[in-house]
Amino acid sequence: MITKQVVLTDSIRKEVVEEFVARLVKDYVFPELAKEIGIEIVSKLQNGDYDTINDAEAFSKALTDDIQTVSKDRHLRVTVTAEEKVVENKVSEKEMMEEYYGISKANNYGFFKIERLPGNIGYIELRNFEDPTTAGETATHAMNFVANTEALIFDLRKNGGGSPGMVALLTTYLFEQPVHLNNFYTRAGDRTIQSWTLPHVPGKRFVNKPVHILTSNYTFSAAEEFTYNLINLKRATVIGEVTGGGANPGAMQQLTKHFRAFIPTGRAINPITRTNWEGTGVQPDIETEKDKAFDCAYQLALRHVRNVYQNQEGYGFMLKEIDQQLES
Repeated sequence: MITKQVVLTDSIRKEVVEEFVARLVKDYVFPELAKEIGIEIVSKLQNGDYDTINDAEAFSKALTDDIQTVSKDRHLRVTVTAEEKVVENKVSEKEMMEEYYGISKANNYGFFKIERLPGNIGYIELRNFEDPTTAGETATHAMNFVANTEALIFDLRKNGGGSPGMVALLTTYLFEQPVHLNNFYTRAGDRTIQSWTLPHVPGKRFVNKPVHILTSNYTFSAAEEFTYNLINLKRATVIGEVTGGGANPGAMQQLTKHFRAFIPTGRAINPITRTNWEGTGVQPDIETEKDKAFDCAYQLALRHVRNVYQNQEGYGFMLKEIDQQLES
């Protein structure tokens, strides 16, 4: 593995742990829990529990396991970068954003597949909720492409999260009137920020038509927010597996030249449930194995569209298309 190029020493292990604990105590959304985590991993460091770990990837995994054992927070983690990074905050943030935007663009901002399925069903396979400042144009094109379909399937089974801003942008297309989506408490400033649908989006909105969301146990973070919001607003039917259970947003911080940590600085508070999906995940309306979720959603969508067209003259071709899919 490329991360084996990072040579570990006692001083590096100590630096990583101490820097992580300092950042955690300063920024983590749950201050008391931050102290508990710090005590645990500093104790393990002093007792020599990490001394025999010479691989950087294995060290970051051991730290993450110990951190998450105490916190139960799957967002909270330590990772390795093979390439040396600048630790100074402003420079490291700029470097991380440049790296992030480059990878995002190469992945088409998370939009892996957008198509009209037989039966006039829209399908969007979205693998990440990217920042709308760069991904907004792609998202707009995706939603306009499916605007004239009669039902829509969002496939989030391989989606690990991303930006709440993209959650708001996509959700806006699904409502006609303004909707309060979520609240985000942030430790910095001890404040709560509301998230609403946007006042305007380009193109046609997808309203008064069914939406289905496919989930797996990998579906996480912003993908869970999108799902949790819509299931509680009764705007979507969720089909698949219980999601991963991560509701505490934050940011990646460069700890040392080769080690980073994602530290949650806030937590989501849904305006309807007054809680979130942290640790529990989102419970689907129809729970099934992830590999069976698409077929289930597609069948439901086809039956809906058949009902839409069955009494309309001139749509025999559509009914034939639908029946071929239902019988296959």
